[in-house]
Amino acid sequence: MATPVGWSQGGSGSVCLAFDQLRDVIEAQEELIHQLRNVMFLQDENFVSKEEFQAVEKKLVEEKAAHAKTKVLLAKEEEKLQFTLGEVEVLSKQLEKEKLAFEKALSSVKSRALQESSKKDQLITKCNEIESHVIKQEDILNGKENEIKELQQVISQQKEIFRNHMSDFRIQKQQENYMVQVLDQKHKKASGMRQTWSRQCSREK
Repeated sequence: MATPVGWSQGGSGSVCLAFDQLRDVIEAQEELIHQLRNVMFLQDENFVSKEEFQAVEKKLVEEKAAHAKTKVLLAKEEEKLQFTLGEVEVLSKQLEKEKLAFEKALSSVKSRALQESSKKDQLITKCNEIESHVIKQEDILNGKENEIKELQQVISQQKEIFRNHMSDFRIQKQQENYMVQVLDQKHKKASGMRQTWSRQCSREK
């Protein structure tokens, strides 16, 4: 016999087995009752003894009683089965809710993980860009420092040339001053000689 829809094999499997067995008993009892009725019908057509008739009648009553008892048991087992199926349905719905909640939480965690991974990638990219920019700036600064060093060398050379020129200029200036002094002295001397000669000539006249 097939398992009822929604039935799960587990702790309540004994209920399903008892349900199947009771149903089989009922079917067997109904078949026996049907046979007994056929026997009674044949006995009505054929003459039988009173003892045989009473025995068959008693057996029929016993089978009817057993049949009724079995129906009661079957009803109880059906009630248990329905209760168990109801519990299974409630548990299935609860499990489905928990499954959906878990999947939602898992999706949220995956989404946050992807966002964090994206932010991490963006930060790495930004850091690489900054590092590249810093390296370029350092190259530029190094180039500027080299230019400054070259300019300092040129300025030092120019200063040295200027000092040399100034030294030459001072020497030349000193030489010029000396020449001027010598010429001035010569001029004064010549002028004194002229004055003396002029005075002598005036006396002679």
